[in-house]
Amino acid sequence: MYAVIVTGGKQYRVMQGEVLRVELLDAEVDSTVRFEQVLMVGEGEGVKVGAPTVAGASVSAKVRAHGRADKIRIVKFRRRKHHRKQMGHRQHYTEVEITGIQAG
Repeated sequence: MYAVIVTGGKQYRVMQGEVLRVELLDAEVDSTVRFEQVLMVGEGEGVKVGAPTVAGASVSAKVRAHGRADKIRIVKFRRRKHHRKQMGHRQHYTEVEITGIQAG
């Protein structure tokens, strides 16, 4: 069984036992979080699509870790203008393991 959830402004297709990195969540490590915004639930040929979400569906996950992604470098450069600007950014993330999908 799989589901499509929304968290942090992004959509993820998840299955039970899968580990993924999502935007930073306000939860402790080893705690359980519940994603209520489920857009779609499917198993084989049977698919439930929500309008906009599936009523009563939820996905539960266990928080494994918090961290920061690799640094990305942003360089702004204007040729012949003696202008160069460099910045860096490291995005915070939460690593979660999907423990269950309730179709509702």
